[in-house]
Amino acid sequence: MKKNEVPQDEGITNGITREVQYALDQDGKYVKTFSKGWEPKNIVNQIAWDVIEERTEKARQKVEKGKASPVLYFMEKNQMDYSILAGYMNISRLKVWWHCKARPFRKLSKERMDAYAEVFDINSEELINFNPKKANDDKL
Repeated sequence: MKKNEVPQDEGITNGITREVQYALDQDGKYVKTFSKGWEPKNIVNQIAWDVIEERTEKARQKVEKGKASPVLYFMEKNQMDYSILAGYMNISRLKVWWHCKARPFRKLSKERMDAYAEVFDINSEELINFNPKKANDDKL
């Protein structure tokens, strides 16, 4: 692809980042050039973000109904799964799964709550006193 043919299709990262692409200059040599985006990639990225938002919303609703703990919500919000979170917490996947349940969450120690909060980059009060209705309002 020639340098002047590099796609400049603005997408969800518009104004946030650009990508380095390699293209041919007028002398036929490969040079670095910037691209704002490429339409097919923009579509796939938007679909991925829609899935993330949908999973986070489902987790928020489960917490609101008392069927899950805030750990599940923040895990989804931070694009983690049980294995990833277990790795950060240095505990088993099964324990993380258990902590995503509402009743076991209420019995967690202060130290465990603090550890989860640190992984999620929030303070422990935000985790302990998580308000799913406010999280929904913040999204709007």
